[in-house]
Amino acid sequence: MEKKPLYRKVNTTAHNVWRNNQGSHYRNERNTKAERRSEATRGSMHGIKHHGYDYTPLFRFLLSRVGGNWDEIYSEALARLDRPEPVFWMVSIHEDDREDIVRLGESSYFNGLYVDEQKRLQIVNPDLKAEEMKPHCQCCTHTFNGVVFGLPPD
Repeated sequence: MEKKPLYRKVNTTAHNVWRNNQGSHYRNERNTKAERRSEATRGSMHGIKHHGYDYTPLFRFLLSRVGGNWDEIYSEALARLDRPEPVFWMVSIHEDDREDIVRLGESSYFNGLYVDEQKRLQIVNPDLKAEEMKPHCQCCTHTFNGVVFGLPPD
C-alpha cells in the first residue's frame, strides 16, 4: 500500500493567485552587446518553477516525528516528496543554521527543527507556544504549527 504524498497541489488557475512571477528584469538585459559576447550568461529564460504546491503535510509529518531517527524520517519523507528541498526549509543540519521559528508562507509559522548528535530530530525551542506569539499585522490569519494565533478575543 503506497502512502500519500507529503504535499498537495493547489488550484493556481483561480483569480488573484499570486505566483511570484520573478525574472522580468531579465528582459531588459537580454540581447545586449555585453551578453552576446558572454557565453556564460546565455541560458534559458524559463527556469524550473514549483507553483501550486502546499507542503503543510510535510511540516506536520516532521513535527510528528520529533525524537525519531533522522535517517528513517528523511528516507520516508524523500520517498513521499517531489523534491528534497522543502525538508530543509524546516530542518537544519548544521548548528549555525538553527532557528527557533521558521516562516513558511505568508503567515504560517512552524517550530525550527534540527538533527542532534545522536541523529535524532529535535525542536530548536520546545517552549514556544501559539498563545504567546504576536502577529505582525491584524489583516491576516496567522498560524503556529497549525494553531491560529493573534485573533482578538470574542
